[in-house]
Amino acid sequence: MKRNMRVLASILALTLALSSLTACGSSNNEAKPSDSGSNVSADAKDTITALLPPVSGKFQDKFKQLEKEFNELYPNLTLNIEPASWEDMTQKLDTQVNAGSPPDIAFIPSGGIPKYIQQGMLLDITDTATPEMVADYDKVPLEYMKNGNGLYGFPAYMEVHALGGNKQFLEEAGIDWKKVQKDGWTIDEFREAIKKGVVKEGDKTSRYGFVFATAGVASKDYLNILLKNAGMPAQFNTDLKYAYTSKNFLEVLKDIRALIDDGSMPKELSSVDAGKRWNMFLTGQTMITGKGLATFENNANENNEKIKAKDGSEVKGSIPVDYIVLPVPTFLGEKQQASVAVDGYVTFRGTKEPTAEHKANVVKAAYFLASGNVAATTNNDLFAAHITESGRKAAETMPLNRNEDNKAAVETLLQQATPARPDIPTDLGAKAIKMEDEVIVPKLQALIAGEITPEAMYETVKSAAVKAFGEDGVVKE
Repeated sequence: MKRNMRVLASILALTLALSSLTACGSSNNEAKPSDSGSNVSADAKDTITALLPPVSGKFQDKFKQLEKEFNELYPNLTLNIEPASWEDMTQKLDTQVNAGSPPDIAFIPSGGIPKYIQQGMLLDITDTATPEMVADYDKVPLEYMKNGNGLYGFPAYMEVHALGGNKQFLEEAGIDWKKVQKDGWTIDEFREAIKKGVVKEGDKTSRYGFVFATAGVASKDYLNILLKNAGMPAQFNTDLKYAYTSKNFLEVLKDIRALIDDGSMPKELSSVDAGKRWNMFLTGQTMITGKGLATFENNANENNEKIKAKDGSEVKGSIPVDYIVLPVPTFLGEKQQASVAVDGYVTFRGTKEPTAEHKANVVKAAYFLASGNVAATTNNDLFAAHITESGRKAAETMPLNRNEDNKAAVETLLQQATPARPDIPTDLGAKAIKMEDEVIVPKLQALIAGEITPEAMYETVKSAAVKAFGEDGVVKE
């Protein structure tokens, strides 16, 4: 939240009252756990390790403070946090996993859970997380951290994958963005709208109607976000048949190509990464951008202040921008189903079964990071909705300068969020991830670059799906 999100704002000073997690009790590694599996004697030492990316702008700057606060809360416990960038997070984690010694906690998208279950490296905390901890979370995001009957960590946020528009450009193009926020739009309506946002100077396009990052860590996002609004909220339908062999998949591919062929998106879209996409938005080179996260409003506001300050700290060539949250268009008469990123603090184990005492300590650390003041501060920085009662309460005293129309739009989209699918077996989930990495993403890049047709990509995906899941394991229409 996944994933990539990853142009993030400055974080407020993190504070944590010692009383915020009193429901968790104290723990260590020597005494036997209580009936709940969470409380052991208070004098045994234990160390919990965590591999964490820059969840928000200055999150990593606060690691020493977080380690100190956790130790103050649990004097017998030490939290060691290793930083990682978004770009090398997966590589670092996989290296440790493959060596059989992963960190106790890693911040990853919930979609990665099946992969690590398949490798036997996730720690099921169902019997260790206390009822008070579980009850603190909203039900929907917590479900994303489950697979089958297991719970594999705590969510940090449930962030909507929307689009973002420049208010001035939208209004100049005659787009009723408030109506779109409320009622949504179809792909045909969207296609016509972004045509109006294009500005050309001779043969050169100075402003595009729409730009989406499709390179680097954002390569998976574009197609996945669109497919959810085309009747495919997950890679498997409720009968556990692979869904991307549906004819709707082909229609989405055709529309992806059409937006480029219209001239509403750059021909060089396949080379646009997340950083370039955001730079193009702030410098007025596009009317609408995607993936649009709630935190981008905060980022735009901060850049606006830097422009006013005239100190040269703003993005070079940038203009003042009023950021507007917009829904992703729907396809083929299907209902709006918002794509959400539920990323969080996932619990790992090594090749040996951890002791009950260490497991309880890992749960305490994961909950410390994913609730209360820590979660409130991080989510406020991201403009992400709070998903814990403790976070909501802590956030009441934290100032937040946010567009009320955008806040309402995000709340509407969260109500339309695609449901979690813990029913998808780990072996199918792992195969789907492999399909995405090895077949879908490379072919999508080729499609966007104009090297293959939508029909060619569709046939390739169908063939690979049948090979991976069998003739009876895919949707047939």
